[in-house]
Amino acid sequence: MRRPYRQIPFLALFLTLIGFSVPSKAASHDWLSFGPNGGDARSFAADPQDSQHLYLGSVNGWIYESRNGGADWKRLALVGKRDDLVLDDIIIDSSNPKHIVVGAWVLSSTDGGLYVSNDGGVTWNVDAEMKGQSVRALVSAPSDPKTLVAGTLKGVYKSTDGGDHWKLISPEGSIEIHEVESIAIDPRDPKIIYAGTWHLPWKTMDDGAHWSNIKEGVIDDSDVFSIIIDPKDPNVVYASACSGIYKSETAGARFQKIQGIPSTARRTRVLMQDPQHQNIVFAGTTEGLYRTSDSGKTWIRTTGPELIVNDVFIDPKNTNRMLLATDRGGVLVSNDGGASFRPTNNGFTSRQITSYVEDFRQPGTIYVGLVNDKAWGGVFFSKDGGLTWAQKNGGLEAHDVLSLGQASDGTLLAGTRHGIYRLNGEVWSKVDKVSLALPEPPPPPPVTKTVIRNGRKVVVKVAPPKKAPVPVKLFDGSVFGFTRDGAQTFAATADGLLKSMDNGLTWNIVTDPQGHVWYSIASSKSTILAASLSKALLSVDDGHTWNPVTAPSELTQITAVAVDGFGGLWIGGREGIYHSEDKGASWHVVHNLFVRDVNSIFYDEKDQRVLITANSSTTIAFSAHLPDKKVTYWNTGWNLRLLRPMGDHLVAATLFDGVVIQPQMVNSDDVAKGGN
Repeated sequence: MRRPYRQIPFLALFLTLIGFSVPSKAASHDWLSFGPNGGDARSFAADPQDSQHLYLGSVNGWIYESRNGGADWKRLALVGKRDDLVLDDIIIDSSNPKHIVVGAWVLSSTDGGLYVSNDGGVTWNVDAEMKGQSVRALVSAPSDPKTLVAGTLKGVYKSTDGGDHWKLISPEGSIEIHEVESIAIDPRDPKIIYAGTWHLPWKTMDDGAHWSNIKEGVIDDSDVFSIIIDPKDPNVVYASACSGIYKSETAGARFQKIQGIPSTARRTRVLMQDPQHQNIVFAGTTEGLYRTSDSGKTWIRTTGPELIVNDVFIDPKNTNRMLLATDRGGVLVSNDGGASFRPTNNGFTSRQITSYVEDFRQPGTIYVGLVNDKAWGGVFFSKDGGLTWAQKNGGLEAHDVLSLGQASDGTLLAGTRHGIYRLNGEVWSKVDKVSLALPEPPPPPPVTKTVIRNGRKVVVKVAPPKKAPVPVKLFDGSVFGFTRDGAQTFAATADGLLKSMDNGLTWNIVTDPQGHVWYSIASSKSTILAASLSKALLSVDDGHTWNPVTAPSELTQITAVAVDGFGGLWIGGREGIYHSEDKGASWHVVHNLFVRDVNSIFYDEKDQRVLITANSSTTIAFSAHLPDKKVTYWNTGWNLRLLRPMGDHLVAATLFDGVVIQPQMVNSDDVAKGGN
């Protein structure tokens, strides 16, 4: 049994030290995010009156703030109160830094919008005139802070009153000037505007009355990601495209392709000029950061090729200090002009967590598995209940981690898209002893046969013919879940249900996979329940025999399973959560447990309760206490998954925001409860 782990006193002290207050009865019950730090960072903006006051846009609607030049970050607001907005452009009014306009778009959608704050980013309102527009570019005129220009999938829009009203200045319904990815405004004349589309750049000299295609020297059908204009010489224009980087010294009349950056790195998302040294330009590419100190004649890469750079910020008062917003690696900082970088993600968390396990040998030590972060992801662990984190991904080969488990001897197991890994000390090693061959049945006994030898009848035994050996299939498939049953460990995989009797060193298939993919598995007291999206198998004898279980007829897909300590089975999906007390012969809904789109079910043995979380817009976490099935729920403020106990409080994972922790335990009457 798990020993109680009292993290609460330290948690309360920690929250006080970092400036969080412990909620009282009247306070919000929103849980607190504690990392792991890092993830996808998209865009920067600096307060025009204080270059140490920075804003950071993310891929999940959150805008962050730093008051110390990016050394520390804090969540400021969820823009639009939705978690699907990519915040690629942040504009701060130089005449009123409390006035901020953000351009947003949604991945794989035409949705998005402009959002406006008048209190320094604390609260936000959607701009009615641009509501639903996929805003891919947003800039303010250097000569007039009230002039803003936005690029959307529909065209180019302009505002002359700080974003209160907008006018389409590109031809309506144009088959050319649409899908606008980048905008630049002449530093002296706000009527001169450059627009980069997904198919070449355009320019207007008269506020949009007339447009010309400035494609001379640019390879046809080039997506133009970024355009910048030299602030001292507006004739010098740089443009980045999928075909490379281009430079014009004739205000766009003709471009010349810049050499020195390999073709594999030509998806340059951002160009940035040193504000004090116009000959220095940085190119943030999909294969690292490049720098030129001779106005584009020669380039050198100053980071590793694994880095995807989304934005570059250069401190106008100290151009040796610069920040990068990157995919997976979060925010990086340099204090030597870009020659070297280090992470600066304290407080910035944008991680997608898929798996969780608490080390039963060391209560309070937890591990989480991440996806989509490659070398920056893998597995993170915390020794203080989730307050601080360190990476432990050596040997994982940058694989996504889909599941985590722990064998009976304490060995940590990681399930990836390419097999099973075991943690040996500080390094993970891939398990190569996995047999996908079904156990061979015992050979039939020899048969007797009468033969004539030397004219006499003789009875002899004849062995059955030997079967051809089954070819060994190397296991390199996806592993979606682990469960421990006594000394055995089971894994739900894309190639069947696997079992290990030696703490994960070797694995064998336990039932005919028949091409089936098993996504979920759980166990308690010799009972094991496994499920694919459409069917379930049950064993009540430690996995020796397996029998099909008919899932609730209402479920279109099975997304989560659990087995409680009283022999009850739990299955969840889009339509809700169902409980069986008769080994799956019948199913029913628990009274007062109103939940849909279930993503996680976990049996907490210590407190004899089942913990449930769900997808969609809900921020409610549920608990069903056993055996009385009394339902408790918390409004956590987050869309949760993987709700787990941690001492006297709870922790959970989020889809894009890392791990969140329940604050100081509230009084019992602060928790909303429902009974039978």
